[in-house]
Amino acid sequence: MRKLNLIECVGNIFQLEPHTDNFADNSCILVIFGGTGDLAHRKLMPALYNLLCQNQLPPNLAIVALGRRDIASDEYNYGVYESIIKFARFDLEETNWSQLRDKIYYKKLNFTDSSDFVELKTFLDKLEQKHGTGGNRIYYLAVAPEFFNVITQRLNDNGMAKNQGSWQRVVIEKPFGRDLPSAQKLNRVITGVFSERNTYRIDHYLGKEMLQNIMVIRFANMLFEPIWNNQFIDNVQITSCETVGVGSRGNYYEQSGALRDMVQNHMLQLLTLTAIEPPASLDTESIRDEKVKVLRSLEQFSPNDAFKNVVRGQYGPGYIDNEPVSGYRQEKNVSPTSGTETFVAFKANIHSFRWANVPFYIRTGKRAPVKSTEIIIQFKPLPRVLYARLFGQLNPNLLVIKIQPKEGVFFQFNAKKPGTESIIVPVQMDFCQNCRLDNNSPEAYERLLFDILRGDSTLFARWDEVEYSWRFVDNIASAWQEQQPEFPNYAAGSTGPAAAQTLLARDGREWLHTGEVIE
Repeated sequence: MRKLNLIECVGNIFQLEPHTDNFADNSCILVIFGGTGDLAHRKLMPALYNLLCQNQLPPNLAIVALGRRDIASDEYNYGVYESIIKFARFDLEETNWSQLRDKIYYKKLNFTDSSDFVELKTFLDKLEQKHGTGGNRIYYLAVAPEFFNVITQRLNDNGMAKNQGSWQRVVIEKPFGRDLPSAQKLNRVITGVFSERNTYRIDHYLGKEMLQNIMVIRFANMLFEPIWNNQFIDNVQITSCETVGVGSRGNYYEQSGALRDMVQNHMLQLLTLTAIEPPASLDTESIRDEKVKVLRSLEQFSPNDAFKNVVRGQYGPGYIDNEPVSGYRQEKNVSPTSGTETFVAFKANIHSFRWANVPFYIRTGKRAPVKSTEIIIQFKPLPRVLYARLFGQLNPNLLVIKIQPKEGVFFQFNAKKPGTESIIVPVQMDFCQNCRLDNNSPEAYERLLFDILRGDSTLFARWDEVEYSWRFVDNIASAWQEQQPEFPNYAAGSTGPAAAQTLLARDGREWLHTGEVIE
């Protein structure tokens, strides 16, 4: 048998070629708790339609939407129909819609009523016979976190998660706990019913096209992997900011803030995929093992370190696109004296041979001037001995992985300016894979649902990833409790509090942006 090289292996893992799995063994009932919610209508149902358009759904599949509203199935299906028109990336075709509609069932369910789960079991057993799903089930908990425990226990009490002769998987949206103790408690309940192998903790960032591409860009290009270390890299900057405020999520955000909502999951996932060591194998567990090693190598903040290397902010009134917007404390369901952060920036250090003395600057915030998620690798400057007299200051090389809203890669290098004088100028190569009108990149939930259906957990967080992430974040949260913030400390539409600029300025650096030429 021919051995695959590294590039082929990476391609297989991240599906550079169209996938041709036989779904015969993946027949199942997909049960969506919270089927009337925003997530189901905006993301899950359109993603399922997209998968059907690509023949990537198992032939024997039933979809059961559960909600507390008393509505008829036809009314529910019409709502799904409208959601697909509005949010799916493929145009709605009646033939495809008819196929999907015949798989969808709506049932009213009170999540805390044990008798409703008895009826649910009977209902699912009948569907199992009708659709030939063989007892396989996916329970997607698209509900508020306070229902995770009770739903899991009710499923167990009614024999709907036996994993005997068939498989049952549970899918959990973030947040997975509010801190390490609550996450540990929740994990004991979940894994007491579903094994770790059958537990899928979703971080939708991991389904984004360019995030999956990070390992391909690095490991499949000899240009980058040999210099992906502290000998050549000066610093790494990871930014994920958005122009919107908290909107209608005030109740949730008051309990989480940017630290728990973004840093504990999304931002640390971006960091681990950037800093990961080449895995021994490209199977699921080997990749996850290397991600955990990065989290274990993160320098933990003492209270003094947290005050020095972590900045928090909260937006006040300001302007977005020249339109006035209110401050966080004026948002719906937010306390007028709230101390909740909407912005976090910090300097992280990874204690490993590869990354020693390379700072990772991380920032995330709401009400930024532009929406952008990107990873910027800034390489070290060349020695000045050869070029200082002739050319003056050279700009460092930059590699930018653009994750959203534009997807692509930006590379800045130096070249001679045309003309008789020896003048060096920075030039850029800019690849954008979703800028063309004919490009139709898969949505994050589309990829994640596809993986859940075929039992691939590579893009989902393992428990030890969650555990080490919470350990890192809890140290920061604990230090913050000792000092009251002076909020608001940045205007909506600005790049964040002044202290975030100081965080880099004291190291002789500054925050960079896609396409920015360093003067």
